[in-house]
Amino acid sequence: MHIISSAVSLNVDDLAASSNFFTTHLGFSESVAARGFVTLTRPDSADIVLVTRGSRQLPGSIREQRPAGVMVSFAITDAAAEYERLRREGVPVATPLREEPWGERLFQLTDPNGIVAQFVEWVPPTGA
Repeated sequence: MHIISSAVSLNVDDLAASSNFFTTHLGFSESVAARGFVTLTRPDSADIVLVTRGSRQLPGSIREQRPAGVMVSFAITDAAAEYERLRREGVPVATPLREEPWGERLFQLTDPNGIVAQFVEWVPPTGA
């Protein structure tokens, strides 16, 4: 197998709200948009496909489900600067910027549909 790209697909109630969150604050752009779904891309990330909950495009077993316990995670540089930028933009913060002893500096945001976006910068562990 040779994988040429990857994406995460998320069911949302308000397609426009999530699309606006990812395009306005996180630098994604809409590459494909049609009734009931949108594909968001940026050159340095996997794609995010947003599908309107209840859409016939979804298998019946998940058609009405909302994402639960799902985080979209991004490894970034300069987490502190990004955290401050996003706070200034008024993005809802789920977890404030913090540093873990194993070398992870992170924060989490919540989009309008409850999708958690996590941002991680790898730093030298405490005591290293």
